[in-house]
Amino acid sequence: MTDQNTIRWEQDTDGVVTLTLDDPGRRANTMNDAFRASLAAVVERLVSGKDAITGVIITSAKDSFLAGGDLRQLIQVTDANAARFAADVEQTKACLRTLETLGKPVVAALGGSALGGGLELALACHHRIALDSPSPRFGLPEVTFGLLPGGGGVARTTRLLGVLDALTKVLLEGPRYTAARALEAGLVDELAANPTELLAKARAWITAHPHSVQRWDAQGYVIPGGTPASRGLAAILPTLPATLRKKLRGAPLPAPHHILAAVVEGAQVDLDSALRIEGRYFVDVVRGQTAKNMIQAFWFDLNTVKAGGSRPQGHPRRPVSKVAVLGAGMMGAGIAHVCANSGIDVVLKDVSVQAAEQGKDHSRGLLDRAVARGRTSETGWEEVLARITPTAEYADLAGCDLVVEAVFEDVGLKREVFAEAEKAAAPDALLGSNTSTLPITGLAEGVRRQEDFIGVHFFSPVDRMPLVEVVRGERTSDAALARALDFVAQIGKTPIVVNDSHGFFTSRVIGTFVYEALAMLGEGFAAGTVEQAAWQAGYPVGALQLADELNLELLLRIRDEKRPADGDGHRAHPGEAVAETMARLGRPGRVRGGGFYDYDGSGRRTGLWPGLAATFPAHGDPARTDLHELIERLLFAETVEAARCVAEGVLTSTADANIGSLLGIGFPPWTGGVLQYASGYPGGLPAFVARADQLAAAHGERFTPNTLLREKAARGETF
Repeated sequence: MTDQNTIRWEQDTDGVVTLTLDDPGRRANTMNDAFRASLAAVVERLVSGKDAITGVIITSAKDSFLAGGDLRQLIQVTDANAARFAADVEQTKACLRTLETLGKPVVAALGGSALGGGLELALACHHRIALDSPSPRFGLPEVTFGLLPGGGGVARTTRLLGVLDALTKVLLEGPRYTAARALEAGLVDELAANPTELLAKARAWITAHPHSVQRWDAQGYVIPGGTPASRGLAAILPTLPATLRKKLRGAPLPAPHHILAAVVEGAQVDLDSALRIEGRYFVDVVRGQTAKNMIQAFWFDLNTVKAGGSRPQGHPRRPVSKVAVLGAGMMGAGIAHVCANSGIDVVLKDVSVQAAEQGKDHSRGLLDRAVARGRTSETGWEEVLARITPTAEYADLAGCDLVVEAVFEDVGLKREVFAEAEKAAAPDALLGSNTSTLPITGLAEGVRRQEDFIGVHFFSPVDRMPLVEVVRGERTSDAALARALDFVAQIGKTPIVVNDSHGFFTSRVIGTFVYEALAMLGEGFAAGTVEQAAWQAGYPVGALQLADELNLELLLRIRDEKRPADGDGHRAHPGEAVAETMARLGRPGRVRGGGFYDYDGSGRRTGLWPGLAATFPAHGDPARTDLHELIERLLFAETVEAARCVAEGVLTSTADANIGSLLGIGFPPWTGGVLQYASGYPGGLPAFVARADQLAAAHGERFTPNTLLREKAARGETF
């Protein structure tokens, strides 16, 4: 082994060197300082002893091949240390370049996932063989962390696949391919059935190709599809920036732009120059705040949540074997489907067998589409549907160890169905409500075992939305919370934990986003301008479109239910008047066939309602609108409210807050989540608080930062 103890060297009597990546201090190999030093030492040894070497196999002793860059180091790169970081990156790339120009065949034997830097190392090999197993993933997902590949991934995929395929299949979306799909995409060259065959195939390839060179180093090589100067590409490339802008809708995400630029510029020069171009763009995004926000959220915070950071200790894991879903409407049917699709037997109950069967039809439709797309088999289709039993009888809930209620948002109705379900289900069944706003503590008063009552708030559409908001009532036990989190993990969803309140965290915060947009409309900003502000902020849909989906009647009913609890403390939001007007006009949203948008008979959105101009006349020239002001109003409205949730104890985990806002309510990914946005605001929390005070002075006290924000800013803290 090398002195750095991360790469093991073995050379057999045939002269084949096997380099085994094995960092003894970590569960996964990463491109940290120790790895870079080990790589440099190994490459130097290969060069000095290459006359006695017939070939090189690079493999791993870990479950994965190489996990990529050390994100703990990347998140610490600043303007002050960027030059040193850039030098380290260039040194690593130089090692990879030496490896691929060694003059000996080099094979990557990928027995596990090779993502990011792991695939970049494999791309520097002459041949890549992957283990044909369902688990490993292959790709360059850096863009999902606000980054671009910086270890040669941009330059080499461009030369391997061509400009357009590198962009669309690998770089701009960052997909994570299975081994079979990676073979189809051209990222790996062949598959092996098991680890023994993997190494045997690697040796066989070395024997058959004793004088290997990279295809892009071979004489006469041409980039697939041509260079940007080629006639075909020259006609297409000018459209790519506009296409990218249309897709991003103005959201401040530098990584996709940098990827596009690095590919196009790098395709016009030799590989060594392309690697330098890639490196400059890489360092530029790494030192920026967007990458730091996204790394914090989509790596550190997400892993904290998925690892059970909020799960009480001391409670054994207890999988659900049979779940009762009460209510076969869109939410109940969706919950039944994801449970059945995860191998859990489901009793789907509604007021009639016919209604319950219609709920099962929802699952049938999803499975039909999955079969058509090759994502499941006919056998899988039958197995999932066989797990769903429609019924109208509570007696059929016998043996269910989990009850999930998804009936209409009415306290009396929910208590009624829970009273019956509790008697029929297993004596110790966990009792979960899918309510999105009604306090769990109050609903629990309708059952005998209040310690086993908890909120399990799914998001629509259930089959696609990854988040479940687990809501702990005042009497919910630690054991019940642990069971709920185990259930969410069992069905492949991501849980966050919040404490009880009206609207909990997600519904409460997203309401401020919608109402702020409605207030803008009432102030005389054109509807298109309001939607543009949401898009450029990075939200997945326009705020008025979201209002239509949520239904203004529901938002107003939630407000009315909360008013008694607020008492004299209720402060009407200016957006409420706009919601009331639309509801009075019979246009509360999509569910009624009309809202801020028009819809055709199938419910498809056809455009903004022409009557908006007369109902809420626009003032001033839209071209002179300060769109940045509108963008910050939307972002600050949610962030200030989230800080209130922290102060009130609704939120107890920053990771839960950030992941909940990103996966549940569409807070812009570039921010890193609702609390990370405040921490990462230019100038930090002090600047965020100062800006919030400016917004409060201009638009109302709803933007006033609470004591928690002011104190953390004064102490120089972050969330």
